[in-house]
Amino acid sequence: MSRPILYLFIGAPGSGKTTTAQIIARATGAVHLWADAERHKLFTEPTHSLEESNVLYEKLNKEAEWLLHEAKSVVFDTNFNFYADRQKLADIAGRNGAQTLIIWMNTPIDVARSRAVGTHENRNGYTIHMTDAQFDAIVAKLEPPRDNEKTVKIDGSHINKQQVIELLNI
Repeated sequence: MSRPILYLFIGAPGSGKTTTAQIIARATGAVHLWADAERHKLFTEPTHSLEESNVLYEKLNKEAEWLLHEAKSVVFDTNFNFYADRQKLADIAGRNGAQTLIIWMNTPIDVARSRAVGTHENRNGYTIHMTDAQFDAIVAKLEPPRDNEKTVKIDGSHINKQQVIELLNI
């Protein structure tokens, strides 16, 4: 029996993280923890405040830890753009006998921006608003993967199932 895998994502808003996460979950049977959907379940009108995010990620981190403890792979669908956050989750995975794989959505910035900026409805029917300034602030803080992180780079310009399956060898 192989070890469970914790899939974490790095990438700009609109880079294709959720599409890729859904492909991975379907192809592997991993549990898809989608932070955007969970935020809307927890908060009627999300503000994305620090306090709100702390509540959300405390819940999701505990859920990921429990699933990994139960030997289930987890696709954690959110931006893990900070090394410290990725390390925290990698430590949780390690304590539970799981391996961690970083999916770096290396989508051209103009493609990601065109998908993310503006007002649009996401796949769960929630309205999302993102300004150029918000997009730029997120991208400016992104910390690329380090040499000690097992990483697969995916260009999210035109994501397809076969591409993801081949790149991840699943």
